[in-house]
Amino acid sequence: MTSDVRLRHGRVSLGLSFFAQGAAFALLVTRIPAIQDRYGISDGLLPAFLAAVPVLAGVSSVATEQLVARVRPSVVLRWVQSVVLLALLGVAAGSRLWQVAVALGVFGLSVGALDASMNMLGVSLQRAYGRSIMLGFHAAYSLGGIAGASLAWAGAHWDLSLLMSYWPVVTVLLPLCLVASRWYADAQRDATAATSSTAPTPPTASTNSAPSAVHSTDGGSVVFKLLLPLCLVMAFAYIGDSTVSNWSAKYLQDVLGSSEQLSTVPYNVYMVTTLLGRAVGDFGVRRFGAVAVVRFGSVLAAVGFAVVASASGPWVGMLGFTLLGFGLCVIVPQTFAAAGRLFPGASDAAIARLNIFNYVGFLIGSPLVGAIGDAWNYRGAMLVPMVLVLATLLYARSFGNGDARYGGGHERPRTVDVGRRSNEV
Repeated sequence: MTSDVRLRHGRVSLGLSFFAQGAAFALLVTRIPAIQDRYGISDGLLPAFLAAVPVLAGVSSVATEQLVARVRPSVVLRWVQSVVLLALLGVAAGSRLWQVAVALGVFGLSVGALDASMNMLGVSLQRAYGRSIMLGFHAAYSLGGIAGASLAWAGAHWDLSLLMSYWPVVTVLLPLCLVASRWYADAQRDATAATSSTAPTPPTASTNSAPSAVHSTDGGSVVFKLLLPLCLVMAFAYIGDSTVSNWSAKYLQDVLGSSEQLSTVPYNVYMVTTLLGRAVGDFGVRRFGAVAVVRFGSVLAAVGFAVVASASGPWVGMLGFTLLGFGLCVIVPQTFAAAGRLFPGASDAAIARLNIFNYVGFLIGSPLVGAIGDAWNYRGAMLVPMVLVLATLLYARSFGNGDARYGGGHERPRTVDVGRRSNEV
């Protein structure tokens, strides 16, 4: 019972961390025009500032792999989340260009470690639960993003300064996250011995069972050749996501002829459908398996891009962005989960490396669509992320056995599934 309570508390506290990270990131990216005006950042210099954040985050994700070999991911998460929130406040509190450069640099370095450590804990908790819960954590992130974007809209609407917009959020979230961090559950290290004793014995070559589609390793090292398909899927998903976040408003207004007010709606619709899809996505994984859910999400996202590219008007385009939210939302959480299944003895290292391709996709997506749109047209540009998302189908078998409900078979059997008890959170 004590173990069950610890896992439930760990799940709730980690969900709060995902929420806080979603809110902080949304508050930053949605107030970029205000940041640019406050510090007098030129249009030519702005892309360098924006690109520095994901580049530094990728570097930090690599460093986190080495750090968690010495300290628990929960310790890393506890402190870097505080740094992220304080760096957000630093972005609003400065008055000179070098000050915002330092604040954004600190934000980028800490957010890479934050993303990596959050997903490490999420994967280890999922293993301890013995069932899919990763999509729920990312749903909390989406909810935080919606809350942050709404607060940013309110700040812009009421003409509040950046500091007035940011400090109430930091004042509330920082102590909450610090208190909640007491209940983080590092289930990964503790679960290794338990899962090895409770997990079914893998079929040998002499059995009649079909071979697994996932060549997992129980050792403590990561074979990058096996991780590469998931890295590509992660990059493809974030290319699609960055296309929506950076180009949906321009596309609706300039290509489909919507009003300026209506052009702000697609991203909000996308965020809401992402939240809804993730809120129910874990049930889909438990019922149909990760492979089926990822395949369905990839096809649905590709259909969404096709609808956007061929839309005759803004409302049809809105339908396409709605489909995109439901489709893309399942891919990233399941990619992290698949890395944990693929390398059960080194899931922290695998997740840290996989997390780099989050930022690779973010860096590539927006410039790629913009370059194709300028050179050709923006309808054609939407076909590029469509093809990349469809390419996920080629790597779907990396997410586990086709009929798997719980993944690669290393999690606890259903008879001891913590999540199926009557007192489940």
